[in-house]
Amino acid sequence: MYKIILFFILFFHFTSYSQSISKQFFNLSTAEKCWVIFHPFKTSKAYKITNETLRITDSISNNNTIGNDINGGHLDAFKHSYWMANLCRQIGEKAALKLGKAHEKGNYQTFKKNKKEDGFVPDKPSTDMDLYNNIIGAKITSANPNSFQNHLIKIIIENIKNGEMKILKKDASGNFLTCDGALIPIESLKGKWENEKCLIFSNIK
Repeated sequence: MYKIILFFILFFHFTSYSQSISKQFFNLSTAEKCWVIFHPFKTSKAYKITNETLRITDSISNNNTIGNDINGGHLDAFKHSYWMANLCRQIGEKAALKLGKAHEKGNYQTFKKNKKEDGFVPDKPSTDMDLYNNIIGAKITSANPNSFQNHLIKIIIENIKNGEMKILKKDASGNFLTCDGALIPIESLKGKWENEKCLIFSNIK
């Protein structure tokens, strides 16, 4: 009976949306699909917010406001915190944080399949970083519920510069470092979910 109900929810939900959204559903992780099933009327907004976040992140990268490191750097921190802040504002904090957790759960599935997310194979340190920055993004919306987009972007960038977010420790050349400052060979990271990458506050140089 439960499977039949889910079938009708999915059928109604995705025949009501555009073809592009329907196609995206089948590319989601199991955890993300479950979120969609239990939040059918919030999915369209979440989809639009996700695309808007990617567009704005690209714009921030081009302006070089906080650099262009999308793999554990300040730009990566911006992407997740802005995404979550905007989700909280438009679909509610509870649903937004659940979606953030579902997305990060999907990262482990992506890792197991040796697939890439945003051009990189995910791991536990990067997932921990994203979850942390998601929470900060949610707090920013809670503290600034009526902020417009430009003001929200400004607040998030200020939070990054003030060290409220977390990033992965790297050297000037972009190589990952341990918490002790030792270089992590790229080969030692391959195939390892847990590794020696080090999370630091976003104002540490």
